[in-house]
This record gives sequence, structure tokens and C-alpha cells, in this order.
Amino acid sequence: MARYVDLHPVDPQPRLVGQLVGLLHDGGLIAYPTDSGYALGIALGNREGLERIRTLRQLDAKHHFTLVCRDFAQLGQFVHVDNAAFRLVKAATPGAFTFILPATKEVPRRLMHPKKRTVGVRIPDHRATQVLLEALGEPLLSSTLLLPGEEEPMTEGWVIQDEIGHLLDAVVDAGECGADPTTVIDLSDGAPEIVRQGAGDASRFL
Repeated sequence: MARYVDLHPVDPQPRLVGQLVGLLHDGGLIAYPTDSGYALGIALGNREGLERIRTLRQLDAKHHFTLVCRDFAQLGQFVHVDNAAFRLVKAATPGAFTFILPATKEVPRRLMHPKKRTVGVRIPDHRATQVLLEALGEPLLSSTLLLPGEEEPMTEGWVIQDEIGHLLDAVVDAGECGADPTTVIDLSDGAPEIVRQGAGDASRFL
């Protein structure tokens, strides 16, 4: 059963954050809150964790995983951002948006879309997650905690613990989190394409 980690939403306890970082580096799979519902997260090099997420969410090979980044500088290490995309992404982050962009050499091939060589990136507007990302020192490889057959992501830590805690290594509870998934914008071909309307206001990309 997953460990239940109760983080302070404004001033997360360094000891607990450090334990989560250690768990991630040791191959752990966590459920953590963002500004757009809960997400599943693993360290970038965690091959087994990737398959655990695929199995849990019943995902196919074409699914875009997301690199959840601490800031724009970190995001820029993993995706190619031209001038037009730079302005759009910069204006919408941090926030409830995921952007699909061409991946750089820093992204393992297994994480990219098999044909397009793209990957999703986002910067969440969530204090506890930002602190965790800073301590981790790299993006969290993530996927929205959206169970098969459901249309909305999970939003309550105790419900996650009760329903799928046996499939996870830790559930992070840091108070309130968003109730809607991110808005997904594909910028890989230049012109913005709205792939999914979610919590972020997509009107700026029309």
C-alpha cells in the first residue's frame, strides 16, 4: 500500500519532500496534486514506472506523456521553442496548460510520440509541487491521474489512497488541487491546435 504523505500546502516540510525525492530516485511511482487535478509521477529514467503508468491508465504507445517542469528555463532544456511558441508558452505559464512541442536530445526516445518525436511539457501553478520539483532537480515524467472509463481526473488524496493505493508507492496530499485536467495545446507544427479544452482558457490560442 502507498505511503500517505501529508504536505503543508504553503510551506512543505523539507524532511517529507526529501523522502519523496529519494523514493522517486529509487524508482517509485507517486500520485501528486497539481493545479489541474492529480497526476502520476516518476523520475525521468524510470522505465518500469513508465510501464506501471501505461498499465494503470491503459495507455497505448501514441499517448503523450508530460514533463512537468519547475520553470521556463528547465522546460527549454527538453523541447524546442521557436519565437512564436516562446511568447505563447511564456504568457500561459505557470498554469493549467500542457504544450506539445518537438523534443530535444535530452528526452529519452521512449518518452516521445513514436512518429512526431514530440513530448508534452507544462509548468504547474501549485506551491507544493513546485517545491518538490525544485528539490528533485529534474522534471517529473507525468500523466494525468485519469482512470480508464472516467472523464475527470482524481482530486482527493484519500480517495486515491483508498482506490488505487495498492498500485502506487506514495500519495501526496497538499490540500486543495484543481478539478479539471489541463488544456492541451499542440505547437509542434507552428500554428496552435487545441487538442483538449480543460482548465486553462484556450481563447488566447484561437
